[in-house]
Amino acid sequence: MEKISIYEDLSYGETAPKLKVLLNTNSIEEIRITFKSGQIMKEHKAAHPIVVNVIEGEIEFKINEEVFILPKGMLISVDTNILHELKATVDSILRLSINKAG
Repeated sequence: MEKISIYEDLSYGETAPKLKVLLNTNSIEEIRITFKSGQIMKEHKAAHPIVVNVIEGEIEFKINEEVFILPKGMLISVDTNILHELKATVDSILRLSINKAG
């Protein structure tokens, strides 16, 4: 068993979103991503199914040219190998859950 606060050692990258692995097990990986307002995580694919949870702030989440505005508290799931891009409209904290068993 492991436990950690998503707010522990919170920091932001100066020029790009900052990632920190919070938990990593055989089946799931939990990552905190912090964004300063305006920062972008360029289009990419995930090797496993993911769920993104907006803990603080607001994110523009782009999939296949469609943009979803995700405020605090929203979750979005993305299947394997789907191109997606994220942009923070304000300073934001995300929780990324990677389902390695899926």
